Amino acid sequence: MMSDITVLAATGNLMVAEAFRQAEPDVLTAYPITPQTAIVETFSKFVADGRVHTEYVNVESEHSSLSAAIGASAAGARVATATSSQGLALMWEELHIASGMRLPIVMANANRALSAPINIHGDHSDVMGARDTGWIILIAETAQEAYDNTIISFRIAEHEDVQLPVLTTLDGFITTHAMERCELLDDATVKAYVGDMVPQNPLINGEMPVGHGMFASLGGAYFKVKRAERAAIDFTPPIIKQVGDEWAAICERPVDFIDAYECDDADYIIVVLGSAAGNVRTVARQLRAEGIKVGVLRIRVYRPFPFNEVREALKGAKAIGIMDRADSFGSQFGPLCLDVRSALYDLPVRIPTRNWVYGLGGADVTLASINQAFDELQQLAAGSLDEGLHYLGTK
Repeated sequence: MMSDITVLAATGNLMVAEAFRQAEPDVLTAYPITPQTAIVETFSKFVADGRVHTEYVNVESEHSSLSAAIGASAAGARVATATSSQGLALMWEELHIASGMRLPIVMANANRALSAPINIHGDHSDVMGARDTGWIILIAETAQEAYDNTIISFRIAEHEDVQLPVLTTLDGFITTHAMERCELLDDATVKAYVGDMVPQNPLINGEMPVGHGMFASLGGAYFKVKRAERAAIDFTPPIIKQVGDEWAAICERPVDFIDAYECDDADYIIVVLGSAAGNVRTVARQLRAEGIKVGVLRIRVYRPFPFNEVREALKGAKAIGIMDRADSFGSQFGPLCLDVRSALYDLPVRIPTRNWVYGLGGADVTLASINQAFDELQQLAAGSLDEGLHYLGTK
């Protein structure tokens, strides 16, 4: 049932900041970095104006930002922060510490290229570097979805059977800064949905003292903790579905692991993440009108990877293309392609795949290049083109 809504023209950054405000974290740690800066900048105004009662902590670096978030979360606080690109990279050791300590931190990431050379525009190089750090990862296509993803992130992270940090991500400049029509739910509805933070194993607990970040000698205890961490993230899909369904019932927008567009009878399907999906769907609609059966599969929940849903959506295709907005140097394919091919491995019939690295550093994703990709899939299915990794839009 739809609650009271406010319709506004908003950027992805503003919608994430509003989601943070409505979830009202006890602590938000802040350090500016393009193109994320507007998230923490807007939130600081919410604090200054008394619209949210959050301890806003300015720090000297992104490493310090996540370190402070870890301390606050370990103490039992609801914690949020935001970063991008080099900032996420600077947090590298802290990413593992947050997940290893099972801390339900919610962090927004404006997906952006990594240096060198210096580039401030959107691709997935930074978030792909974090894909194996034990964080749950959601990747939004639109500003509206960035808002929805951020709100459900608190419910996912803080669930008593999860207790893991969540990266709620949106593409730099394309989604963070572009204006869209968005719907903002009323504060009371969101607060009721998110609920109160109930710490599971806080440091500040005199009745049941616990330790965090302990030394695990010679690997035995360490091994057990990491096995438990794997079990925790493997257990999250039904919880993500539950909290997503509850949110969808309120806002009347679906919250699914994947968004399968015209995949049921498609001969040729392109798999994509994030903001480029709109362009791919535009071309798919044009080709459908010409009688060519194409589909688009966008993955919204990237970690844990929805292997079963991806396999089911792709199993009837004649050829599959995977678009990676990040490279995996030294690997046979890009990171998304590796996941998709792994999902397809157990199918009784082998489906040929073609992998494109595209749009690095914010390079344009043109309709012509997507038309080229669909054309290559038809050639691939006919046996006149090879598989493997290729580059779309550059030589």
